[in-house]
Formats: sequence, structure tokens, C-alpha cells
Amino acid sequence: MADDHHHHHHHDAPRLADPELRVRALESLLTEKGLVDPAALDAIIDVYETRIGPHNGARVVARAWADPEFRRRLLRNATAAIAELGFEGSQGEHMTVLENTPEVHNMVVCTLCSCYPWPTLGLPPVWYKAPSYRSRAVADPRGVLAEFGVRLPDDVEVRVWDSSAEMRYLVLPARPPGTDGMDEAALAGLVTRDAMIGVDIVRAPGTERDG
Repeated sequence: MADDHHHHHHHDAPRLADPELRVRALESLLTEKGLVDPAALDAIIDVYETRIGPHNGARVVARAWADPEFRRRLLRNATAAIAELGFEGSQGEHMTVLENTPEVHNMVVCTLCSCYPWPTLGLPPVWYKAPSYRSRAVADPRGVLAEFGVRLPDDVEVRVWDSSAEMRYLVLPARPPGTDGMDEAALAGLVTRDAMIGVDIVRAPGTERDG
């Protein structure tokens, strides 16, 4: 999670965090050696900052909440329905959407590596790739969910889905109550990346996280 606070040295020169300094230094070195084209690197960064990321998945979720026919298509053939919105490509060729209901909560993991739907969610977070998450999500999903602040009633079934190169998953979270008057853009603004992995619950504006 990026820190939104900005600190400044004298003369208003921005202070860079250590990882950013290392990246800048590495980029400069590789550029000097002719191994990296700065323009190509900028283009790649732009893709992941503006074109690929969780905001795409949030649009898919919002459309499904607002359009019952799209939701039906999404649950029947997720890859094709997602492509309708222009979100397709590498790591998103074989998609399944898992709908959360009052009876079932879905959660996604990749036990072997870090298979993840890039066109809709961007790059996977560090914790998704961590061995502890990959093992505990299967062995103790309720415990993992509780650590993310999600505590489900005992009568809600938790289903854990193992993502792979052959099939990648996107969770369709339950639409929060009190959002009937919101348009798609506003609805998309409520949807978190973690909710589309299944380790968060989408909440209405002003609703506090449990615990």
C-alpha cells in the first residue's frame, strides 16, 4: 500500500523511500549500459498504473451489480463477459467468476506459485505470493479471513479456489445494502482488490470494518 503522505527536504526536493531510490539507481545503471530503453520502461509502467489494475475488476463487479443480464453472462462465461469491457490478454485468457452469496463466501489462492488475473486485478500483492498465505488459506481459511478483518457467521460456507495457469478466478462480492441509488462509477469506487480475491467485504460508504 502506497503511503499518501509526502515529506520534503529543503528546497522542496521530494524524499524518496529506500525501495524507490534503489529502483531509480538500478534503472539509471541499466540505462547507462544500454540494457533498458527508458521510453519502453515508461510505457510498461503506464500500462500497470493506468490500464491494468484492480480498477478494471471493480468495473466488472459494478457492471454485474447494476446489470442482471451482464451478471448472468459473467457467471456463465467470465472470459467473454470480461472481454466485453475490454479487459483481456495475458494471464486473463481463462477466467471464472465466483459469486458470494449469503450462504457462500469464496476465497482465492494459488498454492503452487502466484497465478493471478492480471487484466482485471493487475499484479498480485506480496502477501498473495507468500508461502504462509498459500498454505494457510487452504488449511485455515477462516483464520486467514479474520486476520484480514473478515469474520463470517458459522453458517456461511467458505470455499477456497486454487488458481492455476489453466483457470484464474475473480470473486464477485455481495453488493452492500444501501447502495441502490449509486451509479456504476460510484459502485466501482467501493470495490477493493482484496474483495475480488475474497479476503475483504465490500462495504457501503460510511460503514466501518468489523473488529
